[in-house]
Amino acid sequence: MSETHQAPIARHVDDLDWETIRWPGETGKMLFHPRPENPTEPNAGLLRLEPGGWHPRHRHDFAQVWYVLDGTFHIDGKDYGPGTMIWHPDPHYEEELRTATGGTMLIVQYPGPTTGGRPIYDKRFNMAERRAVERERTDL
Repeated sequence: MSETHQAPIARHVDDLDWETIRWPGETGKMLFHPRPENPTEPNAGLLRLEPGGWHPRHRHDFAQVWYVLDGTFHIDGKDYGPGTMIWHPDPHYEEELRTATGGTMLIVQYPGPTTGGRPIYDKRFNMAERRAVERERTDL
């Protein structure tokens, strides 16, 4: 039996700049994301929302985990604060999210175990210019 071992990869959040994300008031530092040389790498990093930041309800075929580091997030009629972990199985709808306080989350998006859907980095987390929400696909 042959065993293969891959060494861990470490990145530090201070080595990256905040990037524009597609929803109003959101920026991110994605330390890991799918790329041609490693297509199964998750989207993993920090998501920061300014006070008043939000996103509409939208669909994903991948799975993801959020961990609230600071701030309060109002999601689907409930408030979530620091120390809250939220798991989204695949497929799922991300319900409307709003924050009056602003805040930061650790997020990990990974290929859906049941759908095979993969997280999307390019033109979602590294936008040169944010588009109007109406121009974003929400799959409703």
